[in-house]
Amino acid sequence: MTESAAQPGLPSRLLVDPEMISACAARDFARIFQLAKRRGGFHPSRIARACELTPSRVSEVMKGKPKITNMDIIERIADGLRIPGRMLGLADRHWERPAVPAQRRPVVAAQQASPVLARTTSDLDDTLAIAAGTRVTQPVLRSLQASIEDYWRRDDEHGGEALRPAVIGQLNYVKGILRDTEDPNFQRSLHGIAAELARLTGWTYFDARQHSTARGYFTESLRLAREIDDRQFIANVLACLSLQATYQDKAEDAITLARAAQDSARLDRGTPRLMAMLHMREAFGHASAHDQGATHEAIREAQHHFGRIAPTDDDPAWVQYFDQTKLTVDTGIALGQLGDATAAEPLIAEALRTEPTTNLRGRAFHTFWLARTQLQCRRVELACATAGQALDLAAIVESPRVAAHLREFRQLLRPHHRTPAAVELAGRIAELAG
Repeated sequence: MTESAAQPGLPSRLLVDPEMISACAARDFARIFQLAKRRGGFHPSRIARACELTPSRVSEVMKGKPKITNMDIIERIADGLRIPGRMLGLADRHWERPAVPAQRRPVVAAQQASPVLARTTSDLDDTLAIAAGTRVTQPVLRSLQASIEDYWRRDDEHGGEALRPAVIGQLNYVKGILRDTEDPNFQRSLHGIAAELARLTGWTYFDARQHSTARGYFTESLRLAREIDDRQFIANVLACLSLQATYQDKAEDAITLARAAQDSARLDRGTPRLMAMLHMREAFGHASAHDQGATHEAIREAQHHFGRIAPTDDDPAWVQYFDQTKLTVDTGIALGQLGDATAAEPLIAEALRTEPTTNLRGRAFHTFWLARTQLQCRRVELACATAGQALDLAAIVESPRVAAHLREFRQLLRPHHRTPAAVELAGRIAELAG
């Protein structure tokens, strides 16, 4: 064991500090070292010993030069300061794994296979970034954008766990060539691509219920979009943060973020489709707060904007998923959250009939919500059969959010513990969770 591995790392209070989370997400080691010194009591010489660096190198980094991009050094810093791998876009470090509960072993096994992929991808991307220099072309930009669309498709179909190392590697690659690009037109395009990759990374962590890390990447995405004043994309990221707040039972934050997203979109004449999506995010926040009047008003606004969509609208690619099916199912989910199962059930059932069968994670979510509304209507056996379908989908999609919803459904089944269908389903859910 090296000397650095034997030393205690940064205090836990610092690792949960929003400024440290943001610095780690951006791999801003100047800020990380400054925070370690100012708030953690780690002077440069101690950082140098822990991370196997020279004191002069640490001092240079703290002044902002040079940037650290070498993966070996990044891993030494993570290990020396005991920064969890996920905070720096790495796989779980070897010293983190013993603390993982036994029931998560199948997930850990998958993660243990990822360090080689993460390191190989990142090292390759770093090499390509150096070689690329300023030779950015339109075909390169189109290729990068196409890869983002492919990442989102695969995320919908299989979950984002296996994609994350490649997405983070490409994000670092784009940021590397962005630093070497002087053409303002290419700079704007690269900023937009980097913002989308950061949002996608944040989304994969959000789906994994690693909310602090997700927020760090969403914040980085906001910063990148703000540098090119892309108000519509800023609205998109704020909408992600609003949904995250809803999942964390922070209804007021969710509403505030959704309204801020609407304000940002209006500044850039947001399209009717975009405004409809943003009002539905506000509806989720109101539903989480159990405010019936405000929820119905937000739903009406969403439907009003959706009704104004025209074929000539110049919708951003990332909002085109919000179609009639999505509006219908989101309306049903908001009403279900309010407890109005009678109105919610037919809407969710209709959406499932028209939703693409390839969107496995989305179908798992929506099937769960259909089962929940059926249970609210006291149709226990039908609800269990529907939830069984969601369980089948969860078994082939890597999504901790889906698994959490199913565990929630198991709790909802407790009053029906004498119903054979409920007993059988509860056992199946427990087996999946284990």
